[in-house]
Amino acid sequence: MNQRLVQIALLVNDYDEAITYYTNILHFELLEDTTLSETKRWVVVKPAGEGGCNILLAKAANEEQQSRVGNQTGGRVFLFLHTDDIRRDHGKLTAQGVVFIRPLTEETYGTVAVFKDLYGNLWDLIEPKQPS
Repeated sequence: MNQRLVQIALLVNDYDEAITYYTNILHFELLEDTTLSETKRWVVVKPAGEGGCNILLAKAANEEQQSRVGNQTGGRVFLFLHTDDIRRDHGKLTAQGVVFIRPLTEETYGTVAVFKDLYGNLWDLIEPKQPS
């Protein structure tokens, strides 16, 4: 058996606002933006680099979904973004106005900092430790 997680849905308030944030602030790549109807688009972004999981930016379509925008995990860290240079990326994101709610810290698995995206979802930015 060969399986892998290739995409997750992230609820957003507005497609264009989310595209702008993820491409201009987090420097993700826009993979697809296809209109499906007057109210629905298929919008996929991915982090820079090879491999990993894509994110489907899904506009909240009803009141229940709207109530989950920015808090799909009940306040826990939701997404985990690995980097090869956390200090570089932390500096760039801070300069772009990204709010870090936990500073850079050394953990057994690497260096990590927690930031909020434009809707309040929590992300771990992680530079994993290299095997010795």
